[in-house]
Amino acid sequence: MISPKRPMKSLVVKRSIYVGDHKTSVSVEDEFWKGLVETAKERGVSPSELITSINATRRHANLSSAVRLFVLKRYQMQIAAHKPRG
Repeated sequence: MISPKRPMKSLVVKRSIYVGDHKTSVSVEDEFWKGLVETAKERGVSPSELITSINATRRHANLSSAVRLFVLKRYQMQIAAHKPRG
């Protein structure tokens, strides 16, 4: 017997943050949020301050996408830094 498919629960979580003095929200998966928070801690800033910085330099219309791409690039750079040259 075939069981009916259940809709997948979205892994995207909407979080309210401040970008400068403006309250807004970003919708990102937990893994991206954890990466953002980790980066903020390493830099000695709050997640909102880091997102404000991302917002100021983003080239994409969607802030949530810009946050994902920022975190992805951070990890890509870490991987590249550990690759043996040769």
